[in-house]
Amino acid sequence: MEEIKKKDIRALTREQLREFFVSNGDKAFRGNQVYEWLWQKAAYSFDVMTNLSKETREMLEANFVINHIKVDLMQRSSDGTIKNAVRLHDDLIVESVLIPTKSRTTACVSSQVGCSLDCRFCATSRLKRMRNLNPDEIYDQVVAIDNESRLYFERPLSNIVFMGMGEPLMNYNNVLKAIDKITSPDGLGMSPKRITVSTSGVPKLIKKMADDEVKFKLAVSLHSAIDEIRTSIMPFNAKFTLSDLRESLVYWYEKTRSRITYEYVVWDGINDAQKDVDALVEFCRFAPSKVNLIEYNPIDDGEFKQASNAAIDRYVNTLEKNNIVVTVRRSRGKDIDAACGQLANKS
Repeated sequence: MEEIKKKDIRALTREQLREFFVSNGDKAFRGNQVYEWLWQKAAYSFDVMTNLSKETREMLEANFVINHIKVDLMQRSSDGTIKNAVRLHDDLIVESVLIPTKSRTTACVSSQVGCSLDCRFCATSRLKRMRNLNPDEIYDQVVAIDNESRLYFERPLSNIVFMGMGEPLMNYNNVLKAIDKITSPDGLGMSPKRITVSTSGVPKLIKKMADDEVKFKLAVSLHSAIDEIRTSIMPFNAKFTLSDLRESLVYWYEKTRSRITYEYVVWDGINDAQKDVDALVEFCRFAPSKVNLIEYNPIDDGEFKQASNAAIDRYVNTLEKNNIVVTVRRSRGKDIDAACGQLANKS
């Protein structure tokens, strides 16, 4: 006899779970109980659902699976950063990172296995995009890092950034569903203001986020405000040009009134001239913004090199002179390939 293919129970809504119990001759509120176990308590097996009878747990086991992630390998950096190699139910691997500071812990989570885009300076873009992550797989990464934060730093996770593997907006629906669960009182109950989604810039989806009235923060991985240079390092820019990106960000700001953060790496001989700084200032003018200048983390082949301190100072001075908030970010977790742009399943 052919085995029944079990459904992923976390793909069901609360209402669908209630209907399942009613159609099986049980009470609707059982669906609420199971939903609470799955999302608030992040249960990874039906056996732990102790307020359900053994028969009910067996019925769930017969019909459903919980496609829970497994942390295959956890590495700790000398600076306290933790990198998880996360095995998915189909044996694919993604990576997520816990970044601790004195006052908070941040989870850097992945949204795709591999990446849809082709940034030449990023290790993840060299991996073939295998698939999008499901909402529960994104959620599980956050739960795993929250548990590590409590265990190793004695405090709950405080912030989440979608800056791991993949382009979050190319997995739009699942990322928004995951954030909905993470921020819902029925889930982890985190404030959306503590979540930042970082995109390389997909204009129509930035507009869609604005229309969907999302409450989380937006960061744009910019790296150049000159089309020719940006296309040379981020080839998809030929399709999603800076003028289209800027138009979508104007739309975002008009709708949300939410400040835009630009992530920006300065490379030697690529975008370290005064004309590059001036173009960035001009690009930022239309809305309140903040620029994070990020230290570059080499990915082996040496084509991209960190710019000189003088070049970084030129950026900082020019941006500050034009009243644009700027911070210089030192990378964390470089010794375990956990830093920005280094996630490539090497471990």
